[in-house]
Amino acid sequence: MKRRMINSLLGVVLVVVVVFCVPLALVEKQTIVNAAQERVDATAFRVLGLVESRLAAGEPVTGERIGSQVTDGYYAEIQIPGMQPIVIGQRPSGSHPLTASETGASGETVTVQQSRATVQHDIGSMLILLGAVALLAVQAAVALAVWQAKRLARPLTDLAETAERLGSGDPRPRDRRYGVPELDRIAEVLDASAERIARMLTAERRLAADASHQLRTPLTALSMRLEEITALAQEPETVREEATIALQQVERLTDVVQRLLTNQRDTHGPTAGGFDLDEVIKQQREEWGPSLRGSGRRLVIEGLAGITALGTPGTVSQVLATLIENTLMHGAGTVTVRVRASGSSVVIEVQDEGAGVPPELGNRVFERTVSGHNSTGIGLAVARDLAEADGGRLELLALQPPVFALFLGRVTTR
Repeated sequence: MKRRMINSLLGVVLVVVVVFCVPLALVEKQTIVNAAQERVDATAFRVLGLVESRLAAGEPVTGERIGSQVTDGYYAEIQIPGMQPIVIGQRPSGSHPLTASETGASGETVTVQQSRATVQHDIGSMLILLGAVALLAVQAAVALAVWQAKRLARPLTDLAETAERLGSGDPRPRDRRYGVPELDRIAEVLDASAERIARMLTAERRLAADASHQLRTPLTALSMRLEEITALAQEPETVREEATIALQQVERLTDVVQRLLTNQRDTHGPTAGGFDLDEVIKQQREEWGPSLRGSGRRLVIEGLAGITALGTPGTVSQVLATLIENTLMHGAGTVTVRVRASGSSVVIEVQDEGAGVPPELGNRVFERTVSGHNSTGIGLAVARDLAEADGGRLELLALQPPVFALFLGRVTTR
């Protein structure tokens, strides 16, 4: 591309040089010839005037007295009737010298000539000067073309590198501008594409992290349930009951996967509606009661019953499961799930008797990658996102003992 730009600009300059310099050279040549002819005419007129004045005064006309009016390099011949011709200078060699002839009132004639060699020399000097100017113009054009080609080629090289980085999975925008509107527009589009790709990659990584964490909780509960089924293989009725619960957990696991995919495609989330909160809490007790008992701990349900809350049962179940699992992993003592009313809302509190949340963390426990117990720091962040997407909110009400509260809308009956 650089070579094409240089050749194009150089071709334009050469055309301009030819179009302007050739006519200019012809005009200057004719000007030099005309100026030389005018000088010859002026010399002849001057010499004639001097001859006439001497003849009128009765003075002799000689070459010594007239020669001062003839410039070196000129040849003059004076013819006076009844006298020998007077010759001043040397007759020019070559053909077609510049000639001027003047005739006086008494018949005297003055002829002046100049060799064309002098005129040709002046024309040659003019052509050399014009050629030098043209050469300088071409050199300046080449330098300008090289500079302009580099100025335009460098941004294109940068843009090509940016596009290659995007294709190789490096979505960092470069934020470079070059002062050329068209190139700046391309750079803006590439930077915008880089930002979109970065957001998409972040969303994909976040989905993978959320999926791994959200699936871990029901899989853990299901694994425990299957272990219990294995241990109770000699009691068919108990096995049947535990198998039914395990199937329900599989269904909820499927619902979690479906909800993850739905949330990934639809940022508005599912449409919340009224549901029986007792059923969700009962479900959590059945899932986590055995695990807590196995650790020598208890799960206690307190507070109001028969509440119809606004939300999505699967989402609320997932949030509560995250909170209970959090107490199982990081807490101690009895886990209390308490349901209470607060104005037009229903509050579900999850509390344990452990050391609680360090004061320096506070509500930062809901931030991703923030954890006080060397865990992933994803669970509570995902739980808060799920609660907000469902129209509720998740808060930390107390640090020690730790009390997490899920606020949901409440359906009131008249």
